[in-house]
Amino acid sequence: MKAMKLWMATIALVLSGMVAITSCNSQKADTDDASAMDTIAPILEQDTTYEQAINRYLVDSIANNYSPGQVSIPSVVIIGVDESNAEDILAWGDYWVFNYNVSGDTLKTQSGGNHPGLMHLKKVGNEFEVTRFERVVDGAGNEASAKKIFGDRYEKFHAVNSDSDAKEEARKEDIATYVKESGLKVTMYQDFGWAPIKL
Repeated sequence: MKAMKLWMATIALVLSGMVAITSCNSQKADTDDASAMDTIAPILEQDTTYEQAINRYLVDSIANNYSPGQVSIPSVVIIGVDESNAEDILAWGDYWVFNYNVSGDTLKTQSGGNHPGLMHLKKVGNEFEVTRFERVVDGAGNEASAKKIFGDRYEKFHAVNSDSDAKEEARKEDIATYVKESGLKVTMYQDFGWAPIKL
C-alpha cells in the first residue's frame, strides 16, 4: 500500500516536473540575489524519504555537470520501487534536474536535463542515501538501454516520459513547492526563448 501511494504521488509529480529537453540553453547569470545560492540545502538535507535522497543526489552529483545557476530544482517521478533488500532498495524513475538564476520575480532556466534510470538506495541511520545510479544511455542505444534497466516497467516509464504537457505541469508544481518551502520571492519561471510561466 505504501509503495502504491508513493507511486501515485510521484507519478503526479513526475507528470509535470520536466520539459522534454536533454539540456537547456545557457543564459547570462543574474546574481543580484546572493542568498538564493543557499536555498536548496534546507530542503534536501533531511533525507527521510526515497524522493528526498534522490533529490539530493540529483543536486549534488548531476546538477553540477551543467552550467551552474543560483538554485537547482529536481523533478522526480518514481516508476517503481523494490524494497525486498534493505541494503539495496531499488527505485526506477524519470529523473530531471534544472539550474535556475533568480531575476527579479522570475526563475530563469540556466541549464538542466533528463536522467532516467535506476537508483540504488540504502538507509543510513534515519536517512536514505543513493549508493549507485544506473542511467539510461543517450543516443543510439537509448531505447535498448531503457528497456534493459526498466524491464517490465518500461511501458509505464515510456508513458510518463512521452507526455510533455503532463511533464510541464508537474515541473511547474515542483517549482512552486520549492519556491514556497525556500521562501524565494518569485512568481514565474522562464526557459530561454519562451514566455515566462506563472506559478
